Amino acid sequence: MDAFTAGLLHRIRTTQTDLTRARETGDDYLAEVEQAELEDLHRLAAEHGVEVAAPGA
Repeated sequence: MDAFTAGLLHRIRTTQTDLTRARETGDDYLAEVEQAELEDLHRLAAEHGVEVAAPGA
């Protein structure tokens, strides 16, 4: 795994964690920001052929 892929997957995991935390604490604005970031990261992964496992997989 190259550095780009490793870094991208790390950012996805971190953003998923942050999104969960925002939802659990009821921070709707932060949840929207994290959701948008997560969607961007998934788009970037797809554009570069990086397979992303489903959360919890």
